[in-house]
Amino acid sequence: MDSIGFMEGLLWLTLNIYHEARSEPEIGKLAVAHVTLNRAMESQKSIEEVVNAPYQFSWTFQKNSFIPSEPHSLEDSMTVALKAITSKDFTQGSIFYHRTDVSPKWAEQQDFTAQYGSHKFYRRQAKANTLPF
Repeated sequence: MDSIGFMEGLLWLTLNIYHEARSEPEIGKLAVAHVTLNRAMESQKSIEEVVNAPYQFSWTFQKNSFIPSEPHSLEDSMTVALKAITSKDFTQGSIFYHRTDVSPKWAEQQDFTAQYGSHKFYRRQAKANTLPF
């Protein structure tokens, strides 16, 4: 990855942390960052493509502006983004999450991994090995 690609990825990861988890404790912000990174690695897409995929992250389709209004929270989100890029994923490969005050149907088909802050995290449900007869 070239330096421009790295900076673009860092920007989109920072924005995703900011809009999805800025009020969370650091562990919750890191977990959101790792979900974003896990999705990018799984799909072999850029962080920008992952973040802007239709209906994946609520802030990308529910807000009128992506421009952060809290400079301190933006700075904190960038620090967390850098930490996530340079640290091991502790979410057990999670690629989904939702707030604890909602119960989306899709969560029933996923494996719960943990709760960090006010978000529950999930990975794809393991497929059972079944005999072909």
